[in-house]
Amino acid sequence: MCLRTRGGCRPPDFPHANIYTGPIPAERGEGELAMVVGRGEASPLSGPPERGLITTQNSQRPSACCFCWCCCCSCSWNEDERRRRRRKRKSQDTKMETIPNCEACTKPSSEEMRLWSQSFDKLMRNPAGRNVFREFLRTEYSEENMLFWLACEDLKQEMNKSRVEEKVRSIYEDYISILSPKEVSLDARVREVINKKIHDPAPHTFEDAQLQIYTLMHRDSYPRFLSSNIYRSLIHDSSRTSSES
Repeated sequence: MCLRTRGGCRPPDFPHANIYTGPIPAERGEGELAMVVGRGEASPLSGPPERGLITTQNSQRPSACCFCWCCCCSCSWNEDERRRRRRKRKSQDTKMETIPNCEACTKPSSEEMRLWSQSFDKLMRNPAGRNVFREFLRTEYSEENMLFWLACEDLKQEMNKSRVEEKVRSIYEDYISILSPKEVSLDARVREVINKKIHDPAPHTFEDAQLQIYTLMHRDSYPRFLSSNIYRSLIHDSSRTSSES
């Protein structure tokens, strides 16, 4: 058994480990032996493999053309790649916390829903519109963009200094930190601005970042939202209800 170190500490030995009872190497076919070697599995009679020769598929990282954290190039950090990785990660192991409830709002009228297609600003100014758009973003695994925008809007309304500091820290940990599963896509310039402002927390600490995410949703997600089944079905159901009444 090969026990790899983790965090610089070797795990303790297992005194009650099961003894190998499988077939001896001679009973395995050439094809099976090849599979064993390909998996880095050691023969029961050959002793543990050399630690320096052990490699895993997960340890191989793709080489990115840059680490600018933006969506301005075709590197592995652009928005499409980020969304693909998040979809795969979420399907394997859901790490994101429970999604907060949507905003309280009244049922939108047919006219209001049609106005959403006229401009992104009209959609985002309407609480019901934001809820529907947020539901669409959830299907694209990019709901964190709306959650970040809403958190920034909430921060702008805060006047208590201690509460501002608490919310700034929470927003940074949830949406800015590269260690967060809900990290939003920001370029290097905006991240530098945040790193300068974070030492003096204020209601507008994330103003530049909020604008960039707003622009990203407008250009990247909004056109697809207008042609999505979610929005089309709303318009269809609203029109049928109006005609029946």
